[in-house]
Amino acid sequence: MFRSSLAGIDRRKLRLGLSLFFITLIVPTGLLIYQAYSQLKWEAFYQHRLLAEELTGRIDKRLFDLIVSEEKRSFSDYSFLLLSGDASANYLQRSPLATFPVATGFPGLIGYFQVDSNGLFSTPLLPANTDDAARFGIPPSELAQRTSIADNLHLILSQNQLVETGVRKDEKSFAESRELMDRDEIPGRTAMAPEAEAMLDLSLDDMLFSRSADSLAREPPQSQVAFDRLKGNRLEEESSRFAQKSKKVLGNLGKVEELKLDREYASKDENRKRQSGITSAAELDVYRGLQSRKQQEIAIVSEAASAPAASLNETVAPADLRVRTFESEIDPFEFSLLDSGHFVLYRKVWRDGERYVQGMLIEQQPFINGVINDEFQGTAMANMSNLIVAYQGEVFSALSGPLSRISISRAEDLSGALLYQTRMSAPFSDLDLIFSINHLPVGPGAGVIAWVSGILLLVLCGGFYLMYRLAGAQIDLTRQQQDFVSAVSHELKTPLTSIRMYGEMLREGWASEDKKKSYYDFIHDESERLSRLIENVLQLARMTRNELELELQLVNVTELVDLIRSRVASQVERAGFTLNVNCQPELSTASIQADPDCFVQIVINLVDNAIKFSNKSEQRQIDINCSLLSGNIAQFSIRDYGPGIDKDQMKKIFKLLYRTEHELTRETVGTGIGLALVRQLAQLMDAKVDVVNKEPGAEFAVSFVCI
Repeated sequence: MFRSSLAGIDRRKLRLGLSLFFITLIVPTGLLIYQAYSQLKWEAFYQHRLLAEELTGRIDKRLFDLIVSEEKRSFSDYSFLLLSGDASANYLQRSPLATFPVATGFPGLIGYFQVDSNGLFSTPLLPANTDDAARFGIPPSELAQRTSIADNLHLILSQNQLVETGVRKDEKSFAESRELMDRDEIPGRTAMAPEAEAMLDLSLDDMLFSRSADSLAREPPQSQVAFDRLKGNRLEEESSRFAQKSKKVLGNLGKVEELKLDREYASKDENRKRQSGITSAAELDVYRGLQSRKQQEIAIVSEAASAPAASLNETVAPADLRVRTFESEIDPFEFSLLDSGHFVLYRKVWRDGERYVQGMLIEQQPFINGVINDEFQGTAMANMSNLIVAYQGEVFSALSGPLSRISISRAEDLSGALLYQTRMSAPFSDLDLIFSINHLPVGPGAGVIAWVSGILLLVLCGGFYLMYRLAGAQIDLTRQQQDFVSAVSHELKTPLTSIRMYGEMLREGWASEDKKKSYYDFIHDESERLSRLIENVLQLARMTRNELELELQLVNVTELVDLIRSRVASQVERAGFTLNVNCQPELSTASIQADPDCFVQIVINLVDNAIKFSNKSEQRQIDINCSLLSGNIAQFSIRDYGPGIDKDQMKKIFKLLYRTEHELTRETVGTGIGLALVRQLAQLMDAKVDVVNKEPGAEFAVSFVCI
């Protein structure tokens, strides 16, 4: 029933039907696998989001610890000298901020500064009168370096319109610091962008030639107002001078809302938290407890006539020292980004009704590296995600791990899926951290799904392939059987028709005496061909039913050659061919294990095949050779001088029912079972059959092991 249903189906229709069947199985299976994988990916996203939250918490804690350490500093710490111990003892020592080199745990720190109510700039690195620096144990070389840092601080603040340019008391030291600046010895200068450095150089030259003693007296100081506007909206005309240069200093990575990040998982997480009422601790506006505070302390009113210190760490007891008790009101620190690209951390202090501004200048990139990047690079997040740092919605830094192959230099490079976004706690609330992830590892569960998916896909593909091979083999077998029936019918009908025709002519006496012998010979040859065909069919049937039994015996090679000559000589001669049989003398005593009848059938089939395919050749000759090869191998070869065999058909010709010509257009006789029987009979006798092309013709070889 199955074979009959396949009779009208070709391979193209079979492939189409099986493909449709395969699709109906693979599509729902693929959807189930995709859903499972998506769930695993979401869980992996959530786990990595928790890692990002934990990392953000550590960064926020680091910033908070830095702020707490700075909040503990008193008003007097921003002076060069402060009282030590009991106030009645009148012992002075240098402020902790007056140490040199500047020693602090704050990354990127350039130096500390103070701006009084008159807009005058000072720094704890220098005493009130630099001419007395030697009396405090400061050598000239160190004084020049301290003055360089002070001038750099003053220069950056004035360039950003936070202090006014004016005369400093240490004019000589300023000239020396200008020389140090030309040698690139100002801390923080080497890390500046070329545009910012050019800005500082121009401002320094302006300050060098525009300072005058009465410049502050002509117009009121604006520094207090300028610091107030740092956290507000700066007027356009105030910042237009630095607009283009600041853009170059900060980079051109675009705005946060312009980032092309996939927000699918982030939106899903937001919906989950909104529905469940969960709020991450990192997203809470954590109350830090840093508020305005009042502080009473004893401060120096005059430092005149102070005695020199024996060393940098010793205290001094001035001869004429005036001290006073003050109450100061200190505001919490504020954080802002200047037009020059520097960060400023500052606080406002009220004393005796006057307001002071105290703070520090910080370099942008060292600060980002020391506080954020170092923490980021120390985690596994760096190998799979990017960290974007933004200030007031402007992206100015993008950090990636050591294994990242992407160089981030423009906004288009910032791609991937949004993992986590949050804002730092006050006073760094203008800083945003944005985690994006390019490759999301989904953990061991994905490996299980991948293995199951792979195995299932292999099973489906394997089943599809086996079904295709099975059905295709049945189609081929059905077609071959049909061709075989057609071929056998043709092979039987043609000689029978000829035998009948010549038999009737002989019976009716229509043949002359000289024609009778040729008619008898023809009838004999055709009957022989029918016998061979029937024998091949019967042999095939026995082999198909595993009923073929060979009688293997030890046979002399010379005897087999003689047997071959006697059995095929007449067949070759009647076909109009010349038979040449040669056997090497070395094989005269050699024997092989074989069934003589099967061996003769092999040779007859090969000779018959040679006659059929070389029937139109110019050299009508069949060569049968027997030679001894290395390894004690006896080889029997049958060669014709026909057109040979195409290389792509050399392995196919031994297949059962295979023919090189189509049944409707073929020019040669045959059923396609002769060479298949040759190979199978040879294998049953532990022999090997091979074929090679010669020039001209083809040569079939049957090899036996001599015994």
